[in-house]
Amino acid sequence: MTFNPDADISTTTTRRSGRGAVIAGAGGVGVLGIIALIAGPLLGIDLTPLLGGVSDPGGGTGTGASVIEDCKTGQDANENVDCRMAGAQVALDAFWAENVDGYRAPQLTVVDGSTPTQCGTASNSVGPFYCPPEEGVYLDPTFFDLMRQQFGASADDLAQLYIVGHEWGHHIQNITGVMERHPNNGTGPDSNGVRMELQADCYAGAWIGRMTEQTDADGDPYLLKPTEAQLDDALNAAFTVGDDHIQEQSGFVNPESWTHGSSEQRKYWFANGYQNGLGVCDTFAVAGDQL
Repeated sequence: MTFNPDADISTTTTRRSGRGAVIAGAGGVGVLGIIALIAGPLLGIDLTPLLGGVSDPGGGTGTGASVIEDCKTGQDANENVDCRMAGAQVALDAFWAENVDGYRAPQLTVVDGSTPTQCGTASNSVGPFYCPPEEGVYLDPTFFDLMRQQFGASADDLAQLYIVGHEWGHHIQNITGVMERHPNNGTGPDSNGVRMELQADCYAGAWIGRMTEQTDADGDPYLLKPTEAQLDDALNAAFTVGDDHIQEQSGFVNPESWTHGSSEQRKYWFANGYQNGLGVCDTFAVAGDQL
């Protein structure tokens, strides 16, 4: 149980969209797609078939979206993964509205199979990602099953919230100008891309650390205080999506090709945000050996 069962999440505008063949290749800021982006060019092969997407026999590339309307309480979020994503949206919007002047919410779309976006096709094989031109977060919940099956992650409730919070972090970077001030300058352990990802991890940790205090209109906190097991679950997810851990699955580790940071870095920055808040999350202000 992660959400306070009494929390009101009925104000969600989370959408569901999709039904179609799973197609890899989104151009947003994603997770599992790292494998193809990192290992593919180095090995000279296409690794997207290894990402394990499940095709829908109906074919197609997606249909119109509709708002998810059956998620009312934190109890719904604890029992249903779609409602958990919807609850995360409500809680994230409440947090960032207090911490960013002029905050505007991204659109969260829960993908069913696949759906087209301005950044490519969203699906479970690509993983959750943020599409800057749309200001949209896309996530297929079956991605969490892939994390368990292919990378040995626990991927339970708090890990799922960490992943959504991480993608929200990219939205904050977009609307506050961080992406514009620190454009892509290549790969490597000290690259802007790695710093961007570690900052998003820190933002996710800061949000989760605060959400036991963040309340709905009735004064009920959105999240219950995480247990040690739940925090371990979130840290495990951060470890699982580290560049070195992913590269080890292919038998090599090349730090100069990193785009997201090592497992230990990702765990550290999530924990740093969780323990110390947003004030420690400027990963662009620290020396490379302090990342």
